[in-house]
Amino acid sequence: MSTSNLQSAKNTEILVKSAARLHMGFFDLHGGLGRKFGSIGLSLSAPHLVLTASRADKLQIAGGIDSKGATRANNIAQQLIKNLNLTGSVALNIQQVIPEHAGLGSGTQLVLAIGAAISKLYHLDLTTSQIAMLTGRGNRSGIGIAAFDLGGLLIDGGRKAIGNVPPLLARYDFPKSWRVLLILDATQPGIHGEEEKEAFNNLPIFSENLAAHLCRHVLMQAMPAMVEQDLTAFGNSIQALQAHVGDYFAPAQGGRYASREVGVVLEYLAHAGVACFGQSSWGPTGFAVFENEASANAMQQQLQAQFVENKNISYEIVRGNNSGATIQKL
Repeated sequence: MSTSNLQSAKNTEILVKSAARLHMGFFDLHGGLGRKFGSIGLSLSAPHLVLTASRADKLQIAGGIDSKGATRANNIAQQLIKNLNLTGSVALNIQQVIPEHAGLGSGTQLVLAIGAAISKLYHLDLTTSQIAMLTGRGNRSGIGIAAFDLGGLLIDGGRKAIGNVPPLLARYDFPKSWRVLLILDATQPGIHGEEEKEAFNNLPIFSENLAAHLCRHVLMQAMPAMVEQDLTAFGNSIQALQAHVGDYFAPAQGGRYASREVGVVLEYLAHAGVACFGQSSWGPTGFAVFENEASANAMQQQLQAQFVENKNISYEIVRGNNSGATIQKL
């Protein structure tokens, strides 16, 4: 490479923007057919991760990220640089972040965004699945990986073997008029890291009959409901997953829901007749889906009035995100 081309490569800046996701539930925690987990989830219009990256001689992390987040980003970049045998490094400016350990997929999106930026800067043409495998992501769920690539409502086929990313089985555009009300608790992190691994290792064997029952809910209820844009039927499927998987995880997270305060709100939504609600991943974030913005706004106002004394809970209305991450040269 000539001196001018080398300088041009060093001056190239890559922008990556990706969105949070909901993990709405597993449907086969038994694994008797050779695959385990299987997930359904949704890419969201917000919150976002936004970063820019450029080549550098030494790894640099800057931007609106706290010290823990900066350490996390640093470790991810170091892991990728080492595994890819790169002689150069990268300067990262992380401008917006997805809340960590909230059940919104922040870790996977950070890994994939950094990996995509490095791939673009060094002309590696890595796929998202390759980035995930280089960094040990996607061992249980492929929803965050598919959300980064495609957006939309996503269903994966679970893990066949360690190191393989769960295959995407189906992807649907989320209805444009539907809205998602996020119920956020910033005071309590969801289970993650070693605690999450230990929780899975200590849980009892999941019923094969119950796994079959949940798979039926996904195949014969959630999937056709998305085609027909039937929120009630879709909600019935999600409620089945949430109830059974939430109760299965209860010994690890202290109840069906990780956050007591979010749980109280979700119980209120159940009594109010809301069709689709639950907890994302290990929480603590809860969610509810409504057919339009007016319905979501009305429920948000109702909840704020009902739980006015609970200062730990906040709400945000978002859309489904039907496109993948933005990766562009500036």
